[in-house]
Amino acid sequence: MPDSPRPANPRVIITRELSDANQDRMSELFDAVPNHADTPFSREDLIAAMADCDVLVPTVTDHIDAEMIENAPDRLRLIASFGAGVDHIDLAAARAKKIMVTNTPGVFTEDTADMTMALILSVPRRLSEGEKLMRSGQWEGWKPSGMLGHCIGGKKLGIIGMGRIGQAVARRASGFGMSIFYHNRRQLPPAVEESLRASFVSDLDELISECDIISLHCPHTEQTHEMINAERIGKMKASSYLINTA
Repeated sequence: MPDSPRPANPRVIITRELSDANQDRMSELFDAVPNHADTPFSREDLIAAMADCDVLVPTVTDHIDAEMIENAPDRLRLIASFGAGVDHIDLAAARAKKIMVTNTPGVFTEDTADMTMALILSVPRRLSEGEKLMRSGQWEGWKPSGMLGHCIGGKKLGIIGMGRIGQAVARRASGFGMSIFYHNRRQLPPAVEESLRASFVSDLDELISECDIISLHCPHTEQTHEMINAERIGKMKASSYLINTA
């Protein structure tokens, strides 16, 4: 008997330019359609892509709502998001349509923690302001009262959301002599708290009012939407800083 025809490779549309290694490997395995122009897809572009592929590879800036998912053809079986978050995809609609949604939750943990620590250092020390003065030619030289900032050693760091990234930030901040406090849906086990030198604060308002630097690491959900509002910002110390890399 003749061999049965081999099924065609799944068609995969990638919404942004990824690394050469990623795209080359996808091209080996699938009928991959990269976005070499790296131009963000509009809503209409996303709808057209979803109608023409078996797998869509969006990024966290591609918002895929319920209407788009409901109107997608049955051939679309997987949305493989390039990024840790999934709040840009209507998961309930995807579940109802039996479309699998995947993400990359652990890939950017250390990178995001590095950027958070960079901001924790940069903002109180006014590094960005100083750099802009230098580049603009407005720097007038050193003076005792010029560009005074705040040290971070001995300050209280309040982490809101103590998942992988929050814990990675705590490890870094501890090395700079900061006291670590955190608010989370659930308190961490005592052994983890001890290793991080972190103290749990059940009252979010207390954490916000007492800490010198607040760092956000919780997902954007219905429960966390506008969690840091005008009222809570008003509870912060006048000398406090808010860092948002969530």
